[in-house]
Amino acid sequence: MLTKNQARLFFIGGTVFFSAIFLLLTVDTLATIPERQNSELMTASVVRGKMIWEDENCMGCHTILGEGAYYAPELTKVVNRRGEEWIRIFLRDPQAMYPGQRKMVQYDFSEEQITDVIAFLDWIGMINTNGFPPEPDLAPKVVVAALSVQSGMPRPDYFDAVCIACHSVGGEGGGVGPALDGVAGRIDPEALDRWLADPQAVKPGTAMPNLALPDETRAELVIWLSTLE
Repeated sequence: MLTKNQARLFFIGGTVFFSAIFLLLTVDTLATIPERQNSELMTASVVRGKMIWEDENCMGCHTILGEGAYYAPELTKVVNRRGEEWIRIFLRDPQAMYPGQRKMVQYDFSEEQITDVIAFLDWIGMINTNGFPPEPDLAPKVVVAALSVQSGMPRPDYFDAVCIACHSVGGEGGGVGPALDGVAGRIDPEALDRWLADPQAVKPGTAMPNLALPDETRAELVIWLSTLE
């Protein structure tokens, strides 16, 4: 059992010790901020995007850098996760991509405003956050058929810009939608074309968005997907 003097010394010594640790950690954190915040990449477009983010109260639904609401998806790494073109299509008309499902407000942004919002989100995603946000423990895993044969054709640019955010081929891409290895053996070209033209008409309630693909882009995707046997 400690005497009064010993207890006093123990309390004072512990306070000084842990205060010193706190101060050292604070100094270390402040010293690393300049090299982690990538302020040199902050353009006028990034600043305008930040103003739109604040003016529209995006944090009322979304979380960014750990701050905000948890009603809508976390957006710290959204450009890396979804890609610029996917985000651009979504911001133009959220309901068109997910009819009757998404609660995202239709803001009627101009193309310049959309570019600024994407620039801001891209800049946020390049900040060194020490691994935040972490990968969810229950994130869907990409499963690729071992016997799938990859196409000798190059992937269409549109696939790399948009589709790969949800689908994977050869183990590369997102895990939200099904892997497309061997899709030619499961779906014929005509069915693929109908699906890409209007997923909701083929399967009401599907999570596949209607991307309003131009005929040329849709035809290019169908031809390429038809080679993935």
